[in-house]
Amino acid sequence: MSALPDAMRVAVYQRPGELTVEERPVPTVGARDVLLAVSHCGICGSDIHFVLEGWGRPGAVEGHEFTGQVVAVGSAVTRWAVGDEVVGGPSPRCGTCEYCRAGRPSLCTGRNTPGMSAHRDGAFAEYTLVHEDALLRIPDGLSLRAGALAEPLAVALHGLTRGGVQAGQRILVTGAGPIGSLCVAAARARGVTDVVVSEPHPRRRALAERLGASVVEPDALVAPPSPGDVTEHPFDVALECSGHAVAMEAALGQLKRGGTLVLVGAGIKAPRLDANRILLNELLVTGAFVYDADGFDRALELLTRPGFPTDVLIEHDDVSLDGLYDALVGLHDGALAAKVMIVPGREGDR
Repeated sequence: MSALPDAMRVAVYQRPGELTVEERPVPTVGARDVLLAVSHCGICGSDIHFVLEGWGRPGAVEGHEFTGQVVAVGSAVTRWAVGDEVVGGPSPRCGTCEYCRAGRPSLCTGRNTPGMSAHRDGAFAEYTLVHEDALLRIPDGLSLRAGALAEPLAVALHGLTRGGVQAGQRILVTGAGPIGSLCVAAARARGVTDVVVSEPHPRRRALAERLGASVVEPDALVAPPSPGDVTEHPFDVALECSGHAVAMEAALGQLKRGGTLVLVGAGIKAPRLDANRILLNELLVTGAFVYDADGFDRALELLTRPGFPTDVLIEHDDVSLDGLYDALVGLHDGALAAKVMIVPGREGDR
């Protein structure tokens, strides 16, 4: 392994709608840190919110769906060695609160505690520093490119867990962006054959069809005439992946009695959910925040399974840091449908 450079290129959020590529020092490795040369980093819906809608912190480097190769380890690290190929996993949890003990680490009461973050800056950078416990090994036969789907696939799997999705059910997915598409693929891999996707953008509808779903325009989701009624062909579970309030409201109206609405996508505008519909039909409305306790392990296993459509779920062309902003806009506008992979070490147009 050659000597590390002193500086690296990173994509930095400045203000809503402004992202710059600049040089920063390569991070200093602490005792329990692992330094990675980033291979691939997927664009998450939250990255779109951070950059285009102003959720971000000025000066921050985002990007949390990453794979890479270990280039340096801290003095106390024993699990990892230079040259290992790894994928970023969940941030360390406290392990002692009631939620951790119940196998629900996504609700850990210490998840926002200072010092528990898995890494300081994100992986829209040539190098990223990660706590040794927040990494998993890339399985044999899985490429670093495909491995970068592990984090969003773990999110999708958690949505299926919260909805109790199983073979034989009828499933609605609202929003066929990268997370919605991963929910479709994961449900199909679980044996669910009746999957309907509501999506306005043609490219995303085409992607959902390639994954084996039936597709409809959002306007086709007609609300029942009264709170106590159900639609003609109701759904057992609706996975709302767009983050749009109108989609949350529409999805609720598509459920059978006793059905479940899972809110997977994050958004700004709050929905107005029909309380009488929930009451009269005993509907369950729940959220799905990050991952199951074994979510990354199951995601990596699924990614290595023959026939799982990783090639369909990732955009054909990878993008450099210089093209990150345009890719964010393309995903926001629906011009890009599948997961976009950023390759920080790739030279772009300067």
